[in-house]
Amino acid sequence: MHSTKHPIAIDDNVATLHLTSFHYGAPGSGKKVYIQAAIHADEVPAMLVAHVLRGQLEKLDAEGRIKGEVILVPAANPLGLSQVVHGAPFGRYDLSTGTNFNRAYRHAADALKSALEGRLGADAAANVALIREHARREVAAWEPADNAATLKKTLLTMAIDADIVLDLHCDNEAVLHMYTGTPLVEVVQPLADLMGARVLLVAKESGGEAFDEACSRLWWDLADHFIDAAIPPACAAVTVELRGENDVNYDYAQRDAEAILQYLAHQGVLDIPTAALPPAQCGPTPLDAVEPLTAPHAGVLVFRKKLGDQVAAGEPIADIVNPVSGQVTPVAASRPGLLFASTAHRHLLRGMHVCKVAGEDSFRSGNLLSS
Repeated sequence: MHSTKHPIAIDDNVATLHLTSFHYGAPGSGKKVYIQAAIHADEVPAMLVAHVLRGQLEKLDAEGRIKGEVILVPAANPLGLSQVVHGAPFGRYDLSTGTNFNRAYRHAADALKSALEGRLGADAAANVALIREHARREVAAWEPADNAATLKKTLLTMAIDADIVLDLHCDNEAVLHMYTGTPLVEVVQPLADLMGARVLLVAKESGGEAFDEACSRLWWDLADHFIDAAIPPACAAVTVELRGENDVNYDYAQRDAEAILQYLAHQGVLDIPTAALPPAQCGPTPLDAVEPLTAPHAGVLVFRKKLGDQVAAGEPIADIVNPVSGQVTPVAASRPGLLFASTAHRHLLRGMHVCKVAGEDSFRSGNLLSS
């Protein structure tokens, strides 16, 4: 094992910030795995899971039981962790630009369509190696204009050529759920089963250039462009939402870390005994079948349903209670589905986020992710 400090903000200014990564196994000896936690900075459950993983990976590496390369970034956003507003951490957006730390990553596919013209054929392994070489080159050519972009380039440099990318997050309040690309369902479903995910949200393009899609989407974008070449979806990138912000305890962290280690064992990366996959708690759900609900007016948010409940179309999920006017307005989904995520706030202004319901039938278009 070795660790690396990556300079992120190093101007002669008020603060100097570095990103730390931990490296296990040997590059080129097997699959490459990249795991990062808390790109939104204050996603504490993700950092605790990374802490547990670090201890286990150090032990496995010392015993020679890592059959590939694993990179772990346990706190992926030193910029966000340094942002405190009125005593509260604020890590979702870069305060200097207003940009979400999990948006606007470099998407290499368009540049690679030109660079690889006439160079790909029927040999899938040769194609994968060549695409990864050019993807590394494209990310290296990215000239970041600010510290947030420097952070994004640093993270993507480590992940762009990985076989498996696990991006660990948490929601405000939520059951455990995941996001991945539609072509990756078969390889990702075992991870969802092991972690007990209640929802597996899938899309070929969700919008906004999130980190996981910067790593994975280029493969099917290139496959759709070079239709006569053998191009597999060679990067299984997954965003894992580890329940809610306050779900921070050792039991959850140990359970989640063990599930991730089991997944890596099933993928041939770790030489540890593998357990049978548990029964699935969900199958893939189109991301465009998720209905976000918002407050119709200002007031107190009172939930009538619990996270994980199935709700019918038109069934009240929550009420918005205006204590001044006395107005009480129910909030309901227009389609049936599973209530899987909600806001942690209990007083809302008109238009603020209330919750999300995962349905079955696609009905949305455009940018499918929250800002």
